[in-house]
Order: sequence, then C-alpha cells, then structure tokens
Amino acid sequence: MRILIFGKQGQVGWELQRSCSVLGMVKSLGSQDVNFLDGKAISQAIRDYQPTHIVNAAAYTDVDKAETEENIASQINGVSVGVLAEEAKVCRAKLVHYSTDYVFDGSKDGAYTEVDAPAPLNAYGRSKLLGEKYIQDVGGESIIIRVTWLYGKRGKNFFKTMLRLGQEKEELRIVSDQVGAPTWCRHVSDATARVISDLDFGDKTGVYHMTPQGSTSWSGFAEEIFGEVRKIKPSTVLKVKDLVKIRSDEYPSPARRPRNSLMESRKIEAQFGIKLPHWQESLRMVIDDID
Repeated sequence: MRILIFGKQGQVGWELQRSCSVLGMVKSLGSQDVNFLDGKAISQAIRDYQPTHIVNAAAYTDVDKAETEENIASQINGVSVGVLAEEAKVCRAKLVHYSTDYVFDGSKDGAYTEVDAPAPLNAYGRSKLLGEKYIQDVGGESIIIRVTWLYGKRGKNFFKTMLRLGQEKEELRIVSDQVGAPTWCRHVSDATARVISDLDFGDKTGVYHMTPQGSTSWSGFAEEIFGEVRKIKPSTVLKVKDLVKIRSDEYPSPARRPRNSLMESRKIEAQFGIKLPHWQESLRMVIDDID
C-alpha cells in the first residue's frame, strides 16, 4: 500500500501516521506542504505520490469563525475535497474522508443514522456537507466517516481546554443541554487503518458514522474529566470546585450548535466489525497517557 495522508498536524492526522505505518508506505502532508485553498497543489501532490489509498484529515475546523469566513471554509471543506476525490478516482486510489455530526441540526429524538437527511445549522456544517456531496458526485471508491466531539492530547479540543481551565479557575460554567459522545482521535485513526486494510473496501463505499458507546453532555464530560484526573493523576493540581450547568442560550456564540449530536454506528460495525469502546473507558486511557 502507498498511503497519502492530508492534515498531518491535526488530532486525527497525527494519530493516523502511527496507525497506518504498519500497512505500508505512508506519506503525510500538512498545511505547510499543501495549501488546501489551492486545488492545483492538491492535484500535484496526489499525482506525484500515486497513492493506493488517500486519507483526508485536513479541514477548516473553526466553527465560530466559519460564520464570517464561509467562503474559505467551503473551499477547504468542500471544493478542495472535490478536487481530491477527482484525483483519487483518476489514479484509482481508495479515499477515506472525515465529516461531522454538524451536518445535522440536532432536532431528532434519538441517534442519527446514515439515512437521515442532513440539515446543517451553521456555516461549518454546510461546508462539511458540501465536501460529502462532492465526493458522492465524483463517485469512485470512497468512504465518508462522520465523527463527533473529537479530543486527544494534541490540538485544540474540549478535553485540553478543561484541563487548562480546571487548573486556573475555581468555577466553570459548562453547557448541559447539548448531548453527544466524546471520541478519542486515536480510536478513530486505528479504526480507519482497519477500514483501509479491508480487501473488500470497494463494495463498501458510502457514508458511515463512527462514535463510541454511551453519551453525555458537555457538562457531564467535564465532570468526568476532572473526576478521573483526580483519581488517575492525583499529582495534577485542580483548582476547580464548582461546575455550573448552563443552557446553550446562556453561552452565546456566533455559530449555532446541534443539541443532539448522537449518531448510530451499527453500519460500520456490520460492514467492518468496528465498535469503539465506551467513551468513559477511552477517557481513562487518555488521562492515563498524559504527562
């Protein structure tokens, strides 16, 4: 296999380099290597390497900033993804691309399935949905994996923000009326490697949801983070004493967020045998691994 990874500096992209290394030759590119606003640069990178598999973890991820930069978000998350899909088809490479729960509006009672109609609430969600549509229009051997509430030791995420704020403040106000499943980026990358290694990849193209078992709110996630840090890493000094649960409308932000980010992962389990652990189990593993 010749695997080409885009987005090597991101949470999932960084983990992918380790997960995919056992499968064959791996080349990883970041924003300093390929400008995702430049379709020609994307095309050239693929033509130069001639990969058998492409994993796209590159994305515009600033949800709030996308409200005023929707053109840029749509170029990176949409148009450029279309270019990538076209080039993958030309060189007959299998493509794995990541999307998001933000393609849904969060109004459903219960977990979303792959057949539920997308209806993004914000510019970021629209840009990611655009990327999905480009891939589907191009065709080829492509798999779109929707993930949610990503976190890990690297990058910018809720887990790292809570660790920092918990050591700085005694009281934190956390949204309690949005529910989802916190997803460790390492489990996403390991599962992706399993998808890539599947020899029947070609007849399993389409959209998949990949989330861990269980669910919680942002405030519930924060409570679990601090509780587990105190048990697993007692040397970590946490100042936080009070977690105040607030409604979404008490935490105004430029972009609206879906209240329900739960997604059902039965399809990917049936097709690839992938079932991520419970989110609490994953969290303990991450905390045990931090310095």
